[in-house]
Amino acid sequence: WYFGKIGRKDAEKRLLAPGLNVGTFVVRDGEANPGTYSLSVRDYDTQKGDHVKHYKIRKLDDDRGYYIAQRSPFQNLEMLVRHYQSQADGLCVRLTTSCPKENPNTGGLSKDAWEIDRSSLTLEQKLGAGQFGEVWKGMWHGKTPVAVKTLKPGTMTPSAFLAEANIMKKLRHEKLVQLFAVCTDKEPIYIVTELMVHGSLLDFLKDGDGKHLKLPQLVDMGAQIASGMGFLESHNYVHRDLAARNVLVGHNNICKVADFGLARMIEDSEYTARQGTKFPIKWTAPEAASYGRFTIKSDVWSYGVLLTELVTYGRTPYPGMTNAEVLEQVERGYRMPKMANCTDSLYQTMLSCWNKDPQSRPTFDFLHSYMDDYFVSTEPNYKEAF
Repeated sequence: WYFGKIGRKDAEKRLLAPGLNVGTFVVRDGEANPGTYSLSVRDYDTQKGDHVKHYKIRKLDDDRGYYIAQRSPFQNLEMLVRHYQSQADGLCVRLTTSCPKENPNTGGLSKDAWEIDRSSLTLEQKLGAGQFGEVWKGMWHGKTPVAVKTLKPGTMTPSAFLAEANIMKKLRHEKLVQLFAVCTDKEPIYIVTELMVHGSLLDFLKDGDGKHLKLPQLVDMGAQIASGMGFLESHNYVHRDLAARNVLVGHNNICKVADFGLARMIEDSEYTARQGTKFPIKWTAPEAASYGRFTIKSDVWSYGVLLTELVTYGRTPYPGMTNAEVLEQVERGYRMPKMANCTDSLYQTMLSCWNKDPQSRPTFDFLHSYMDDYFVSTEPNYKEAF
């Protein structure tokens, strides 16, 4: 039940996840003062619906215990939690179960064995297939659940892939899918990553639980993606293929950016020739599509397109237009019109990502803070249209 340094907002997001009951709780570090704690618990009433209450856990003056109500001090946090699990005793509700945790990333599967033996992997269930390979749910040594991407032979040379993968494995952030290990001894190359239970954001929005989400949840997912991309931005790393199909979804609508950097190593001529049928022209900034200038600013353009995928529940961008038409029209200044279920302010954000001048597009750092505070700063009076 102890979640460490997670903020009030993150606690609320986790506790309001579908399927959790009233009384589900977390204990977390207090945000105002180090050494203090907060208890966050899921509650329900007919006026507010599902919501989260927060209680300060205070320290006794002599550091010999903790209390929420002064009349009931406890020697340690365990005793405090046990007490409120047995009775509400002044809280809004009795504590029931602790909030489920995302399995923590262990960095790599084993200390130095970056290249692992493919016999240690069991591929159990095919989760999806793309133009360059398949994704499987698998087990490592029969006990650690992982995702395994198998690359079609000829997609990229093992040596080129290994060089890039060595950079990719150092990029660690809570909103990036963690790369665990690789198998490059022969083809197909295996890429082993953390497993995200709901698969790609695109499938989640079109056919999964995502198709029932409302704008606040969609904006929150956009904020998470901008956070992961902001980390790449701060490390001068370019994704090159940001789209809903390359974002993965875990429990509680947690989003993580996947497949960063892979596009650079693909050797398929239908992809590398920007006129090729496999090139993702509808997500690609004009300077990248026409001149091959891929930068973090071309990723920002792609992020604007990804926002359209979010608010349309996975609709293909530029509906009814061919790749050639998109390339020509965008070059002339055409931009996708505002979609239904999209606020004016969110549409203005998309347009800023699609500025013809790459340097005039916002940073991911800005986009993250803007999206994270969207319903506080930009749309405080937003009401869902019924």
